[in-house]
Amino acid sequence: MANLLLIKMDELNHLPEQDSDLYEHYSFTVEKGQQPLRIDKYLMNFIENTTRNKIQAAAKDGSVFVNGIPVKSNYKVKPFDEIRVLLSHPPHEYLLVGEDISIDIVYEDAELLVVNKPAGMVVHPGHGNYSGTLINALIYHFDNLPKNSNDRPGLVHRIDKDTSGLLVVAKTENAMAHLANQFAEKTSEREYLAIVWGNMEADEGIIEGNIGRHPKNRLQNTVFFGDDAHKGKPAVTHYKVLERLGYVTLVSCKLETGRTHQIRVHMKHIGHTLFNDERYGGERILKGTTFTKYKQFVDNCFKILPRQALHAKTLGFEHPKTGKWMSFTSETPEDIQHCIEKWRGYKKY
Repeated sequence: MANLLLIKMDELNHLPEQDSDLYEHYSFTVEKGQQPLRIDKYLMNFIENTTRNKIQAAAKDGSVFVNGIPVKSNYKVKPFDEIRVLLSHPPHEYLLVGEDISIDIVYEDAELLVVNKPAGMVVHPGHGNYSGTLINALIYHFDNLPKNSNDRPGLVHRIDKDTSGLLVVAKTENAMAHLANQFAEKTSEREYLAIVWGNMEADEGIIEGNIGRHPKNRLQNTVFFGDDAHKGKPAVTHYKVLERLGYVTLVSCKLETGRTHQIRVHMKHIGHTLFNDERYGGERILKGTTFTKYKQFVDNCFKILPRQALHAKTLGFEHPKTGKWMSFTSETPEDIQHCIEKWRGYKKY
């Protein structure tokens, strides 16, 4: 995972004098099984929202370091190489600017608010997404939001850019600590609605598998088990079939833990990748027939739902001040609902 640290001269004495104040934007350790590969190609698998030309330009400027030494873009990475991308400006996610963006608030009091995030909105600024995020909107509309352990104002948890649904935001230090503890202790409730490829065999079940960064594609996570289990963090997903739609299934997923991409990774792990989940291969036809008419039908479904079919439908937690249990449910978004109806129609046909 990339670290976001200010690199000082006394920490990296080998850096040239003019680079005494550089900011680390990315940091990677090459896996032991990595075959020799040009560093510009290697970094393409690790850095989101970039191009090979940009990586080559950074290397030309002397901003790509391997084991503390600047390298050119044709350098071939080796196992255990320590790679850092250092730039003269701080990471953009540290430069938070309020933006007048409307927020769909479903509940608010002095301690917290519950937001219904639309698909396509990034929760917090990050590499490639420096504006238009939920954080930008929050700091515009609310003053003095408490920061979480990652210095992100108000955020107790997050959902992916193309996942829609409910989030709770803390407005006080007490709410931040109390809510964060509930998520850590697994006493909060989170239920997601998903469309997955294939007809699931069991009506319900539990998926367990440690989740961590994919060793060859850092933009993905994967399940580690056996002797490699230590490479990931424990993750548990409870699922229940809501409706069988032929070559896809509508399921409810309840999170016992909250790992990055957890539902997306766990569902792929058991052979039921989320419908139109481009990052994990769900944007291809994974189940069905070879008929041209079927391919056209699926392509139309992809156009109707141009994102992974995942919605954070229900959120429950104990109010940090009153102790009262609170539960919120959001309606299924139109794009997911329309896609479900299309599959219902195809199944009847």
